[in-house]
Amino acid sequence: MSRVYNFSAGPATMPQWVLDRVRDELRDWGGTGMSVMEMSHRGEAFASIAAQAQSDLRELLGIPDHFKVLFLQGGATAQFALVPMNLLSQGVGADYVITGVWSEKALAEARRYGEVHVAADSRASRFTTIPAPEKWSLRPGSAYVHYTPNETIHGVEFHWIPEVGEVPLVADMSSTLLSRPLEVERFGLIYAGAQKNIGPAGLTLVIVREDLLGHAFPDTPTVFDYQVQADHDSMYNTPPTFAWYVAGLVFQWLREQGGLEAMAEANRRKAEKLYRTIDSSGFYRNPVDPGCRSWMNVPFVLKDPSLDVMFLKEAADAGLVGLKGHRSVGGMRASIYNAMPEAGVDALIDFMRDFENRHA
Repeated sequence: MSRVYNFSAGPATMPQWVLDRVRDELRDWGGTGMSVMEMSHRGEAFASIAAQAQSDLRELLGIPDHFKVLFLQGGATAQFALVPMNLLSQGVGADYVITGVWSEKALAEARRYGEVHVAADSRASRFTTIPAPEKWSLRPGSAYVHYTPNETIHGVEFHWIPEVGEVPLVADMSSTLLSRPLEVERFGLIYAGAQKNIGPAGLTLVIVREDLLGHAFPDTPTVFDYQVQADHDSMYNTPPTFAWYVAGLVFQWLREQGGLEAMAEANRRKAEKLYRTIDSSGFYRNPVDPGCRSWMNVPFVLKDPSLDVMFLKEAADAGLVGLKGHRSVGGMRASIYNAMPEAGVDALIDFMRDFENRHA
């Protein structure tokens, strides 16, 4: 069977070049006679893989020397707890900006570890917009300000970095990291689950400013202490070695594509043409404020919801899969991360126009 265009929100589509490299190296990496899956994480072979991956990531993002890069496990959901465990002791609680389901979940988990304050909340808009920054109630003495730059379920995205003064800015960038250039130095900590733009599920990246290390609560499990993981180069315990290796291949692929500037241009172009198709139609609708529409996740609904099942079936028959919207919002959702080729977006647009012509 030929490959389909996979619009799933995650685990998401992977670059074909990466899949081919994994296939070619699966049984014998670099003449070692074994798979990366079989290597000791403390051996020379994997140490070279890990070092190259970190070097390429630092180059792609321009990560300053005073930031540590951690390759951890547990997904972004684990970081909902690890962030307050490691940072909350340094202020009078933390401020959270709520713009969707994932920032809500991060807030709920942080409340288990200390005092948190909702600085802004877009629930009233059903998470279709972002609160104006001048209306945020930020506290100067907070340990950190947490926000989610892109909400995958509702398709809401920040196209700017919040100004929070001297308070460290913490971001869940699971669905946007590596999709465009980023001023890493404006953050205190960035974390991201891998299964969108980075690699396969099982790996979590944490990029943390060095001065924020060493402040974990005394009862924090050792393996969850950022300082311990930094001191051991993310190998205090066995890391997700195969996912780390595949992520390194993704970093190489990104460099070959022209880096993050080139990816930003491609991602902008893909999103704009898909939104243009939706907006020019009376058959499809996107509910998000145009000023904060996501480049990565494009939700849309049909004028007649009774056609949803037919739309999804016919799309799948046409090789367009993963388009069903999240159960909490319904409708459709096209996730168009880095690895989604423009040809895939064009194929979706052609199908949408044909479906509309037949059912409008």
